[in-house]
Amino acid sequence: MKPEAAKRLRLLASVLSVLVITALAAAGWFYQRLRASLPQLDGTAAIAGMGAAVTVQRDALGVPTIRGETRTDVARALGWLHGQDRFFQMDLLRRSPAGELAELFGKRALPRDRAARMHGFRKLAQRVVALLPPRDRTILDAYTAGVNAGLGALGARPFEYLVLRDTPQPWRAEDTILVIYAMTLDLQDETGRYEQTLMTLRDQLGAEGLAFFAPLQIPADAALDGSTAPLAPIPGPKVIDLRRKSTAARGSPFPGLLGGSKSGVVEGTRLARSPGADPFPFPARDPDAAIGSNAFALAGTHTASGAALLANDIHLDHGVPNIWYRASLEYPAHKITGVTLPGAPVIVAGSNGRVAWGFTNSCADTGDLVVVEINSVATSLYTAPGHEQLLKIESRQETIRISGSKPVEAVYPWTIWGPVVGTNERQRPLAHRWTAHDPVATNLGLLAMEEARDIADAVAVAHRAGMPAQNIVVADGTGAIAWTIAGLLPKRVGYDGRLPVAWTYGDRRWDGFLPAGEVPVVTTSTAGRIWSANQRHVGGPALAKIGDGSYARPNRAAQIRDDLAGLERATPRDLLAVQLDDRALFLAPWHKLLLATLTPAITAEKKDRATLRSAAEKWEGRASVDAVSYRLVREFRTAVYARVFPAVFASCLEAFPEFRWRDLHLEDAAWALLRERPPHLLNRQFSTWDNLLVAAADDAIRSIEEQGVTLPRASWGRRNAARIRHPFSHSFPWLSAWLDLPADPLPGDNDMPRVQSPSNGASERFVVSPGHEGEGIFHMPGGQSAHPLSPYFRAGHAAWVRGEPTPFLPGKPEHTLMLRP
Repeated sequence: MKPEAAKRLRLLASVLSVLVITALAAAGWFYQRLRASLPQLDGTAAIAGMGAAVTVQRDALGVPTIRGETRTDVARALGWLHGQDRFFQMDLLRRSPAGELAELFGKRALPRDRAARMHGFRKLAQRVVALLPPRDRTILDAYTAGVNAGLGALGARPFEYLVLRDTPQPWRAEDTILVIYAMTLDLQDETGRYEQTLMTLRDQLGAEGLAFFAPLQIPADAALDGSTAPLAPIPGPKVIDLRRKSTAARGSPFPGLLGGSKSGVVEGTRLARSPGADPFPFPARDPDAAIGSNAFALAGTHTASGAALLANDIHLDHGVPNIWYRASLEYPAHKITGVTLPGAPVIVAGSNGRVAWGFTNSCADTGDLVVVEINSVATSLYTAPGHEQLLKIESRQETIRISGSKPVEAVYPWTIWGPVVGTNERQRPLAHRWTAHDPVATNLGLLAMEEARDIADAVAVAHRAGMPAQNIVVADGTGAIAWTIAGLLPKRVGYDGRLPVAWTYGDRRWDGFLPAGEVPVVTTSTAGRIWSANQRHVGGPALAKIGDGSYARPNRAAQIRDDLAGLERATPRDLLAVQLDDRALFLAPWHKLLLATLTPAITAEKKDRATLRSAAEKWEGRASVDAVSYRLVREFRTAVYARVFPAVFASCLEAFPEFRWRDLHLEDAAWALLRERPPHLLNRQFSTWDNLLVAAADDAIRSIEEQGVTLPRASWGRRNAARIRHPFSHSFPWLSAWLDLPADPLPGDNDMPRVQSPSNGASERFVVSPGHEGEGIFHMPGGQSAHPLSPYFRAGHAAWVRGEPTPFLPGKPEHTLMLRP
């Protein structure tokens, strides 16, 4: 080798050696910092303000039992644990509704921040804190101090801030209220888009179209009071005729909303969370996800113990860490066990030994679109009751700080009723009146559930609780059960709230919120059973008080109801079996339709149709991971919907591109169309309904093949594989294998008790009987700790996947920590 070449090789080796050493040193430093940020599990720690020592014992899953002399000390200790185990999650939860994510993540988070800033939640949270009663404020202040003490006691800042090269900001009392608002945004319609969808349907297809395609009650309903209604007639060809040449939509709502308007009323405004908006730093919502939950109960007359039995699984988007943090709180004469939401000092769902409670999303109508009657000349002025002079539409300005860039200004038009979110077909602005914009609608009232002795106490607490309106199912140790709505509901005067109306003359309005005595309550149901699965729960005057916020299809609730009907002397394992029920009763008629469509003549035309029929013939009847026929039938139903409804709603989609036809109760309508096969509602691409169904079968074949799998091997588990990811997985893919949970094939789907999609499903699953917590069962998809080096990072995940019973109460202590004044 020539001397020059050898010299170059030695130089290259030296450079590579330096690079390797530097990389190893950096990796070593990062690992050292990572280990330093691990939560403390044993020993002692001092917390300023503690009245007396508090003991924290963790079991094999990392679930803490917190024992103290006062509720305030226990709150301070819980805050300390949250601050150590989950601070980055808490930071995202407070920043999301406040519109402050861009401060951490830069410009890419700006669209989400712009949407959130419209609500002014940080200022609103400050007003809520100021209104808290003294005891709740004391608990909140202790919790806040505990969070900051726990964060400060870490040997290094949480690893997420090392990656972002940022410093965590202290927790404030108002941040806990922002965490509640984060859940409100997740569970409710923040811009009235469902009501805009109903309005557009009414405007384009008239009252007949609204009654048929968006019924409030249907024959298959599974309400607690047994109420149902027949399906409205199919709209005739005078209402809609797809065989005629296509006509333009009747007017176009929202013509200038996204780009400003000549009037200046909505200039610079954007619809919040439009379907195409970047959800960063969070993953895009799974299009198959059905936001909702299950809660059901058996009275003591049907249980083995004689005490009532409650089951609850709250369905939310999955992530790392899991949304909930398990805890058992003990102070004199109290022991409360369940799940907490990091950022708040409250047991959200669980048992206090006398009463157990759980939630599902109520789908109550907590927001209305108000038609703003603007002046024909000065269009920034409008008429409002009680005001002799015209009012001016207010421009609220927000400054959004962005990491690495200059701040940007955002301006939002507001009326006395709420922000302007769109216009109607007459170009009148629509303001959104929403309970969440009222500071009295949010509080820490759920803390009082710790004192509840029976269902009467629990219902009273629910009616005082300030939270996004939820179905609450409660069970007590005497064997009694109840359902009601927790959170405030508007008291409407002069209209039902389903469609936008003007409030100009004061004859249509909100008269505050429903008094507790007017909120519907069911304390006895069919044979001592209560079921809640986001369906419509009541009819008649009770339904009128709750309104329509887009209820779930009733099939899941009906399956739970029927599962419960056969249970006597039930145990927690019996109710767990109901939670894990993945039988596909909903899709069984679609399986028959697919086979009827794939006749010998049709399958003879194309080989892959014969393959489809062969693979679909063996009907497993459940959404199990190895089920092939289930997946194929599901694809077929989806394809039929795609061939039928976009054509029917073409004028609606033209008038309002964000028309959400999938939010409508279309299953009964679909079967009515498939039975009666009206020519005027047949997609113009097809000459017969049979041709449409064959095309849908071909679409299903094509969809499966595009997913990279052959029909005989298209198992449901391949399609429904877990996608439980850390927020960093999107920005730092190289961290994904380290931070994300395994891509396990998962049983379950929508329209059955075991609700599951790849990134949405049971965020917790428990069964408990008050006074018999030792027999209870609990599951959670992720571990207690958000730290990837913690033994509790993935603890409990495997049992959740397999549905194996694990204890509701914390187990034998493995670590003991003493928190001292």
